[in-house]
Amino acid sequence: MENSIIPISNFQLALTVILVLITGGISSVLKLGLLKSLIWGTIRTFVQLTLVGYALTYIFAINNLWLIIAIITLMCYIASRTAVKRTSNVPDYPTLLAFLSLLASTYLVGSIVVTLIISPDPWYSARIAIPIFGMILGNAMNGIALSLDRLYGEARSRTTEIEAMLAFGATPWEAIRDSVREAVRAGMTPTINSLMVVGLVSLPGMMTGQILGGADPSEAVRYQIVVMLMIAAAVAIGCLVLVGLSYKKLFNNDGALQPFYGVRP
Repeated sequence: MENSIIPISNFQLALTVILVLITGGISSVLKLGLLKSLIWGTIRTFVQLTLVGYALTYIFAINNLWLIIAIITLMCYIASRTAVKRTSNVPDYPTLLAFLSLLASTYLVGSIVVTLIISPDPWYSARIAIPIFGMILGNAMNGIALSLDRLYGEARSRTTEIEAMLAFGATPWEAIRDSVREAVRAGMTPTINSLMVVGLVSLPGMMTGQILGGADPSEAVRYQIVVMLMIAAAVAIGCLVLVGLSYKKLFNNDGALQPFYGVRP
């Protein structure tokens, strides 16, 4: 029993409703208005993860390179749409730019981890690649959403400063450079904070999952180190690419700050 997975029966899984009731009770008592979203989110979690479980079983059995690439690309697209929707400061932001930034960071970092560090046989093993790329995407998505939101927020709050610099002959990049730094910093900060406290405050999902699955803790730690560092790299690349593609949208063809993004009425 020490080195095997402890199965969860359907009845035991159903008992997780207790956790939902606790969360829903807090929402109701404090009148947070989250009860409907909580119930809907819980239903979606059960349905989506159940379907994914069956789908992954099929995908792992096929283990086809092109199918894996198609799935990861689709995941990048879904993540990019979600990231854009999370940015309240950014109206009508094109999903394509977010998609390109996630595509670049995910494939670059994921390929390095899968082919050079873990090196499964075959190197494109679906059982390895899909979870690894999924973890990268989930964190990079949050990072670029924070960066994008901060970039536009900074541009709004620094409108007078940016326009003054442009008036004195600064280029758009020179005028927006400090805002770009703040945006990339905002996207990377949660990941950096996680690196600081991992193992002391939290035992992350990758490590916990392996330990619960019967893996040796010292081996699980090695995998978790790889995961934490790959996430940090992917978030940094994703934020940098997205902000680099995005800052020019704040200016018109004449190099002036777009009125829409400023604080002027």
